[in-house]
Amino acid sequence: MEQHYKLARVKELAGNDMDFVKSLVEAFLEEVPEDAQRLKKAVAEKDFFNTYQAAHKMKPTVDLFELGVLEYLIIVQDWGKFEKDGEDCSPELEIVLTAVEKASEELKADFNL
Repeated sequence: MEQHYKLARVKELAGNDMDFVKSLVEAFLEEVPEDAQRLKKAVAEKDFFNTYQAAHKMKPTVDLFELGVLEYLIIVQDWGKFEKDGEDCSPELEIVLTAVEKASEELKADFNL
């Protein structure tokens, strides 16, 4: 438990109400993997606007669950925001996608979802 994510800030936000924590976990699982796929597609298509939008949307949740990849997500977000066409954010994107996948799998197992 909590190998690829941390619940300390989630529990603090929820006032240690575990039903609320579970609701936040469910929201994470509904939104973040979907946003990650949108981000992956946007970067592959050099769609700067959607790259920025997806990364920006993911930031608070990735930070709240402390996936440890916020700085990489910001690099990807900024690639989209500033339309850095000559730069490659693929390595940072892969780090983010892997972290989201591992956290999602672990959260599903830990919360029996």
